[in-house]
Amino acid sequence: MFDSLKEKLGRFEEDVETTTDADSETDDEQPTEPDPEATDESAEDPESDDSLTERAKLFASGKSKITEEELEEPLEQLEFALLEGDVELSVASEIIDRLREELVGQARAQVKSGEVVVQEAIGAALLDVIDVGGIDFDEEIAAREKPVTVIFTGVNGVGKTTTIAKLGRYLEERGYDVVLANGDTYRAGANEQLQEHADNLGLKLISHEQGGDPAAVIYDAVEYAEANEVDIVLGDTAGRLHTSNDLMSQLEKIDRVVGPDLTLFVDEAVAGQDATQRAQQFNDAAEIDGVVLTKADADSQGGAAISIAHVTGKPILFLGTGQGYDDIEQFDPETIVDRLTT
Repeated sequence: MFDSLKEKLGRFEEDVETTTDADSETDDEQPTEPDPEATDESAEDPESDDSLTERAKLFASGKSKITEEELEEPLEQLEFALLEGDVELSVASEIIDRLREELVGQARAQVKSGEVVVQEAIGAALLDVIDVGGIDFDEEIAAREKPVTVIFTGVNGVGKTTTIAKLGRYLEERGYDVVLANGDTYRAGANEQLQEHADNLGLKLISHEQGGDPAAVIYDAVEYAEANEVDIVLGDTAGRLHTSNDLMSQLEKIDRVVGPDLTLFVDEAVAGQDATQRAQQFNDAAEIDGVVLTKADADSQGGAAISIAHVTGKPILFLGTGQGYDDIEQFDPETIVDRLTT
């Protein structure tokens, strides 16, 4: 994951360093005295960024500042590259703005010597848009009164049911008892699919006949958990679009009847900007607490992982990285930034 996007960010770093290196050499070869008239104007304007004293220091040290004009082309190329990498437009613009703020006005010689590291500026800009705070999944599960009920939602075919099974394994490995609930009473074969996962993992599944009430299924699972001192209920729901009024009303009923502790939105990392838009739409229609991105191992771009948290204000909690039950990893913003910049 992120290979293509990492390459694009590395190209921007090289472009900036090459530009500042070339301009710094030109300054060294052809030093010029400050224009006296320009100096007088600066002295009259105490708010000027290029005050007489500052310009004199720069001239004496052989340094000059990176200008916005010098960064215009590398930043424009980076913005196009981010968009090509499935980073959402507003997020790409935010990254560009933060890089401009960080780099414009730095001394070119400092960039050339490594005192100002472009890589660090890129990392800081990325971390600002990825790290939205929010819940820590493990801490949330530990702190909540048991049983903890977690509901999973999203569109069809994105790996939602497999994600539930993976998190069932993840939680059992951390000492929790887990029961699964099939609230997807709409899709033929949904009971059988989740039952197969439950059998493989040795977990109990609560289900009703196809066409039953999803809220009733999950309510029964919570009742079972309370009666049998089970720690966590993981509830599947039917895949839906945010425009499916009848299915969205099911989520509202689950919320009323069960009052889940967490609602997680699941989508594919490879869906790129579509995943970002759907996450925003689901959050608007039925508020989510966090996101799980599947097929992260198949996504060379990483735009959805960069964008979703910033657009929705809700954290990405996990990445699905394969087909096995253990192929899931917690999403850590600092780790992701390290992958992109080192």
